[in-house]
Amino acid sequence: MSRRPGTPRLLRQLNDRAALELLLSDGPLTRAELGERTGLSKVTAGQLLARLEGRGLVAPVGEQAGGRGPNAALYGVVPSSAYVAGLVVLPDRVTAGVADITGELIAQIAVDPNGHGDPVRIVHNALQRVCQTARVSMAQLRACVIGTRGVVDPRTGDVRFSFDLPSWHEGVLAALSASLRRPVVIENDVNLAVIAEREHGAARGLSDFVLVWAGIGQGLGVMFGGRLHRGSSGGAGEIGWLPVPGEPLPVDVGEPQSGSFQRLVGGEAIAGLAAANGLTGGTISEQVAAAVADPSGANGDFIEEVAGRLAIGVAAVTVVLDPGLVVLTGDVGRSGGKALAVKVEEAVARICPSRPQVRVTEVEGDPVLRGAILAALERAREEVFTSTVDT
Repeated sequence: MSRRPGTPRLLRQLNDRAALELLLSDGPLTRAELGERTGLSKVTAGQLLARLEGRGLVAPVGEQAGGRGPNAALYGVVPSSAYVAGLVVLPDRVTAGVADITGELIAQIAVDPNGHGDPVRIVHNALQRVCQTARVSMAQLRACVIGTRGVVDPRTGDVRFSFDLPSWHEGVLAALSASLRRPVVIENDVNLAVIAEREHGAARGLSDFVLVWAGIGQGLGVMFGGRLHRGSSGGAGEIGWLPVPGEPLPVDVGEPQSGSFQRLVGGEAIAGLAAANGLTGGTISEQVAAAVADPSGANGDFIEEVAGRLAIGVAAVTVVLDPGLVVLTGDVGRSGGKALAVKVEEAVARICPSRPQVRVTEVEGDPVLRGAILAALERAREEVFTSTVDT
C-alpha cells in the first residue's frame, strides 16, 4: 500500500483536521489550549487558526480571563460553515431535519407524502420545506442521508427491496442525486438507529454491540469493530426471517409477515397475546407500557411472554455473534423500557450459554433521523475539514 509523503501541505491538512475535531468536541479553546492538545507550538497554532478563520471555519466566540496581561481569545467552529440534512421516509410520513456543521439540529418537520409514489418528488418537497424552516438554502447542504425500511445494496447504494416502499428501487439513488445536484446516501433505518445509539445512547463509545428493533416489524443492527455490518447484499439484520421453534417456515419470501420470528413477535402476534391476557384498547405500544406500569396479574404474564419471545431472537443472535450488549428499541422496545429489557436479559440467560447485557435505548427523539444526521455530518466534515489548504 502506497503512503502519502509527509509534505508540509499534508501536515497542515492533518493539523487542521485535528484542530477542528478538537474544537467540535472540546471547544471553544484558546490558541494556547489548542497548541497544548495538538502538540503544536503557539506560533504554529496561531497560523493554523488564522488559516481556518480565513476559510470561514472558525471564529472568536469569547475571551478567557488570564492572570496577567490581556484576555485570551476563545475560538470555536462557525456553525454556518456547512449544513447537512437527514430524512426518514415511511409510507405515510416523511420526517426531515437540518443541522449545522456542529451537529446542532436547527429545524425538523414532518410531512405527509399524500400518496405520491415518486421518491424524487417526495424527498425534494420535504427538503424544500425543512430548508425554508431552517432559513437555509438547499445549495448550502453538504450532505444528505435518507433512512428507509428497505434493504440497501452496499455495492450500489440503491434500495434493493422495500416491501413498504415499492417505488424505491434501483435507479432511485441516481435520480435523487441528479435532482438535488449533490451526493445522496440511502441507508437502512435500523443501521441509522445503530449509529445514533453509539453516539447518543446506551452504547456510547462502544465498538461492539447489537441493536434489536422490536415493533410492528423486526430488525437487527450490528456494530462490530466500530463498523456497521451490512452483509454482502445488504440483508444483514433481517431478523424477522429468523426460523424459530414452533413457527412454520415461510412459503413466500416476498411476504415479510410470513417470517417465523416476525410471526412470533410482530404486531399481530403481540396484539393477539394481549387479547389472550384480557388487555384491550390502544396500540400494542400502549398495551406494553400499561402492562409494565402495573405488572400484576395478567399484565405480568403478558410481559413475561413478550420477553420470552423476544429472548428467542436475542439468544439466536448471541450464540452466533456473542455481543456484550444488546440494545432494545422500536415501539415495543421503547414502551417496555428497562423492565422489559431486564426480563429479556433473564430469559436469554435461561436458554443461552452467553449472557449479554440487555438495555433499552437511551436515544431521545427519532433515532433514525438522528442517525441520518450523524451519517451526513461525517460526510460533510470529511469534505469541509480536508479542504482547508490551497493546492
